[in-house]
Amino acid sequence: MKTKKNKLNKKTVRTLLLVLGGLAALGPFSIDMYLPGFAAMAGDLNCGMQEVGYSLTAYFIGICFGQLIYGPLTDRYGRKLPVLAGLAIYTISSAICASVNNIHALIAMRLFQALGGAAGMVSGRAIVRDLFPTSLVAKFFSSLMLVMGAAPIIAPIAGGAVIPAFGWRSIFIILTVFGCLMFIAVTRYLPESKSPDPAVSLAPGRIFKNYFEVLKNREFMINGFASGALGASLLAYISGSPFVFMKLFGLSEKQFSWLYAVNAFGLIAGSQLNHFLLRRFNSRTITIYAAALQLTANFMLLAAASNINACRPLFYILIFIILSLCGILNPNTVALALKPVGKAAGSGSSILGFIQMTSGTFATFAVSVLHNGTVFPMVVTLAGLSFTGVLLLITERLYTARQISEQSH
Repeated sequence: MKTKKNKLNKKTVRTLLLVLGGLAALGPFSIDMYLPGFAAMAGDLNCGMQEVGYSLTAYFIGICFGQLIYGPLTDRYGRKLPVLAGLAIYTISSAICASVNNIHALIAMRLFQALGGAAGMVSGRAIVRDLFPTSLVAKFFSSLMLVMGAAPIIAPIAGGAVIPAFGWRSIFIILTVFGCLMFIAVTRYLPESKSPDPAVSLAPGRIFKNYFEVLKNREFMINGFASGALGASLLAYISGSPFVFMKLFGLSEKQFSWLYAVNAFGLIAGSQLNHFLLRRFNSRTITIYAAALQLTANFMLLAAASNINACRPLFYILIFIILSLCGILNPNTVALALKPVGKAAGSGSSILGFIQMTSGTFATFAVSVLHNGTVFPMVVTLAGLSFTGVLLLITERLYTARQISEQSH
């Protein structure tokens, strides 16, 4: 692959994939690995599963606002130093999570854990935008999905195996070790793609002005919100799946872990299919068709949910299809959103991450608030997000067509 100024050899690209994949995997490990332990955590901390679910919401809130913080920092101090600072916060918070004795302390520490983990998400997207031309960004993100996609497969299986044997606290001990290993990997192997720039002001007024410049870009905003809505489907599934599959469908922790792994494999398969599709079609075309197909699958899921006992096999299949399409949609919507921001990649990455995680937080909150003891809170949220994403993509397509028409005249 070529960068804008030079060439990256294959070894460097592979190393970059592994390190950025590890940083991106912090999120899935921090989320998916402890899901099978919800019931055990509720019992140990003397609270309900719904309250344990708020620790997941707290993590998403931390990711949202953490990304807004790190964007200007990565433009000012380079991409690498903020990542190291964030990993230190993540690691310390993970260690404290392992020792809490009440749900409120867990929720608070999950917030700080996310604030630390957000650094890698922001810098990772910005580094890719720094090093690769627009035509290769979506391809690299698809390759990155292959690496980070292993996390949603490994995490729930590991959680399902570790929690019964060593308790839920062992999950956070593992995350602490993972944070230490990533700190070492970033220190030794992650290249600095942008030199520190003292000219970048960290004054609040200047930061907001930089953000406003990005927000004025209509192409970025439409694609960014489409990315948020379509990507939030994955988080709605993550939030609702423990109750739906373990409580309603009666799956054991181990069975749930394997089902989760199968669906995560679909996510990876979708990302790799996208790599193939990009050889023949552009990101905009792939996105609109994949989103339309996902919306169709969500409407079918709504119909299946109305007679869940008779349609349970179809329910499993449709969930798999919906998540597989997320693997196609995510790299393309991210590439389309970041395409117009250019030099403001750090700020653009922050805002995009904020939009994505705000959408995800809304999705998880909606699933919790609408909880009524059925599958419908998760299913209705999935359908609503997909419908919103398709509307935004149609809007973007119409806007682009109008621009082309005006330029031709």
